[in-house]
Formats: sequence, structure tokens, C-alpha cells
Amino acid sequence: MTKNNLNISYRAGRYIQQPSGYRAFIPSALPPDPPLSMDSKMMSLVSKADRALGRLDGSIQTLPDANLFVFMYVRKEAVLSSQIEGTQSSLDDVLEAEAMIFRRRHPSDVEEVINYIHALNQGIKRLEELPVSVRLLREIHKLLLKGVRGAERQPGELRTTQNWVGPAGSTISDAVFIPPPPQEVPQCLSGLEKFIHSDTPDMPALIKIGMAHAQLETIHPFLDGNGRIGRLLIALLLCDWKILQKPVLYISHYFKKHREQYYELLQAVRDRGDWEGWLKFFLTAVAEVASAATETARRIVYLRERDRSRIVGSFGRSTANGLKVLESLYSKPIISINDIIQLTGLSFTAASQLMSRFLKHNILREYTGQKRNRLFRYEDYIAIFKEN
Repeated sequence: MTKNNLNISYRAGRYIQQPSGYRAFIPSALPPDPPLSMDSKMMSLVSKADRALGRLDGSIQTLPDANLFVFMYVRKEAVLSSQIEGTQSSLDDVLEAEAMIFRRRHPSDVEEVINYIHALNQGIKRLEELPVSVRLLREIHKLLLKGVRGAERQPGELRTTQNWVGPAGSTISDAVFIPPPPQEVPQCLSGLEKFIHSDTPDMPALIKIGMAHAQLETIHPFLDGNGRIGRLLIALLLCDWKILQKPVLYISHYFKKHREQYYELLQAVRDRGDWEGWLKFFLTAVAEVASAATETARRIVYLRERDRSRIVGSFGRSTANGLKVLESLYSKPIISINDIIQLTGLSFTAASQLMSRFLKHNILREYTGQKRNRLFRYEDYIAIFKEN
């Protein structure tokens, strides 16, 4: 191996033999040395991803109340990121569980997805007071594992024992990857935090975010939940650096679709120092998902205008309450008659009549088949987020 090839293979870190016999990987500090090769392909991908994110951010700002619509973007990312880790819950499962609908058996892991939603929302909120930091990651990790699978594995605490990555049931002797020993974790995280907040005017922000995600995955600082925390870090940095005003990039869609390549390229960084391969994949993911999320926003605007027109043109004296109910559906797309009563102050009879108008004009659909305790879905809206 030539000296240059040796330097490249070690640029991400080194495998160090441990007293127990296994080889753990200790990552090098960022940025890489030798530096990244910012060739024309890399720069083109950076430009494409930047433009796609700019269009996405602009499209979200055109929505009448962005906070209402962010609800579903966050849930889509939560479902997909959790599915990468093996959960079975769907978007429908999450919406029904949040609406406290237990008409059928939900996967036992639905609470893991709901925890992801809480962790992301809390993380975004905490950015008003805290920088992206180890402290913040520990806080959201505690929420992520609260009361679910992995709750016994030190939620919110950095690991004090060795972990490893491999198929279910694998041992450290046949692991695919062994992260740094626990005594190295604090120093590795400190280095990552320093890199995140370092002044790097010549480094595109998306390159920095892609490297930060890969580095956190390599450090694997917790006993469980590392993949989800790593993907949450992407959302937090995009919002903290004002690249996006809201967490609307469901990047796990691309990572799940190309799951094997996602893991292979992260491992190639460790084994061969191939930062360029990973970053080109990451930038492609950002550009593709940002474009899809922008199209989602366009379809939301179209759907909202269509249904507002139906209400204004057909609901008569119920128009004002009809519009109020419609707006509520963007953050709660499964609704009951009692929800309408609480929202509008109408009597049960009047609320039922209002719901009849929504059904007549194909805005909502009743889906329990019951005569009592009926539930209604904003199917066209949910369908936008269920695609792919």
C-alpha cells in the first residue's frame, strides 16, 4: 500500500486492538485529513441539494399556517426513521394511536414512533435555548427510549460498556462494526461538537451535516437508538442553521429505500476513508427528498384550496364552522363528532349535521362502520403522505 493510500484508509480513524481481543474503531477528528476531494460532481450535488432545500423552505413558507402542516411531515419522517431500525408501525398506526383509537390491534412498537415525534419536537423547541450539543442529544435520547424497547438501556446516558453493530443475535466476535470503547466516547463526542460549531466558511453546510451524521453513527454513543439519534441530528442542524425553518425533510425516505447502500457507505468511510462516496450519497438523498417534499407542499395547497371552495360554495350558514374544522384537520386528520363539538361549541345535533356536509362533499370519510362513536378521516390529505 502506498503512503497516499495508507493516509486515505486512515483518514476516518483506526481500528485498535483491545485487551479482550476485538478491534474497535476510533474515529479521527473532523474535518478529514487528507481533505475532501471537492470535484465537479461533488460541487454539482451540493448546488443541486442547496437549490432543492431552498425551494422546499420557500414552499413551506407559502402555506397559510406552516405549523399545522409540519405535523404530518414530522410523522412521516418518524415512521420511516423508525422502520429503518425494524419497527412495523405505519403512518395509519401512529395517527390512530395519537387519536387514542384502538379499534384494532396496533403493532407493539407504535410508541417508539410516537417517542421519535416527541423527541424531534422537543429538540427543535430546545434549539431556542441550547445549541446542537451532546447535552441536547442526551435529552432527546431520553425521550426516544422512554417506556419502550430499549428503556432499560440507559436512556439519556452515554454508554459505559462496549457495543457493536451486526445482525440480530450477533456477538462481538462476529460483529460487522465495533465502535470506540466507552472510555473514548466522551472525547469523540467533544470533538464532534467542536467540529459542528467550528468556523468553516469554505465548507458547504450540507457537507458538514453529512459528515456530522456519519461521525455520530460511528461513535455510536448510546446502547440503543443511535441510528435514530443520528437522523434526528440532521433535522436539528438543518433547522438550527436556518437552512430550513421547519423540520420538513423526511430524509429517512431515501435512507430506507436504499438501506443497504446507506449502511455500506457509512462503513466504507471507516474502512477506506471514503468520505466522498458517503457524501455524494447523502447529497443525492437531500436533493431527491427535498424535491419530493416540495411537491407534497404543492399538493397540500391544491387540496386545501379545493376543499375550502367546496365548503364556501356549499355549506351555507355552516361555512365558518366548516372552515374551522377543515383547518384543524391538517394537524389532526382523524376526527370525531365530539372533536367538532369541542372545536366549534355546536350541539351534538348541529355538529352531526356539519359532519354530514363533509361526508356529502367527499371531504371526509367515515371508516369505522359503526353507528355510534364514529370516526372520520381526511383521506385525501393522509394519502399525500402515505405515498411511497
